[in-house]
Amino acid sequence: MGNCCGSGGGSKTVRKERRPNPFSQDFNPAGAPRVSVLKGAAVGRNIHDKYVLGRELGRGEFGITYLCTDKETEEMLACKSISKRKLRTAIDIEDVRREVAIMNNLPQHPNIVTLKATYEDEHAVHLVMELCEGGELFDR
Repeated sequence: MGNCCGSGGGSKTVRKERRPNPFSQDFNPAGAPRVSVLKGAAVGRNIHDKYVLGRELGRGEFGITYLCTDKETEEMLACKSISKRKLRTAIDIEDVRREVAIMNNLPQHPNIVTLKATYEDEHAVHLVMELCEGGELFDR
């Protein structure tokens, strides 16, 4: 019988070429336009002009959710900040766009979280939404 492991056989290991992150400094040379995740008025506005971000409420695959307070009304909200460094593929970017589009089209209902505003800066996409108190659903 013998050894189950294949011999080297002279085969070369083929390494998959790493694709550059379209949001990295290396990918965008000076003066080149930056890739935008969101379309429209949200791009370029500063979230800190209207909201104060507080303590961390939770973490996900792409971002962190923070307690967020409206500076004018003092309304407590949640801000999901999605790091652009984590958005590595066109599919990741499209997923964020789809999430925003779906949330913008949801009906007003007491049992559905409402998206209040969206912002995008050079580091992250920020989704400001109603705060659901009571912790993680999966922890119940």
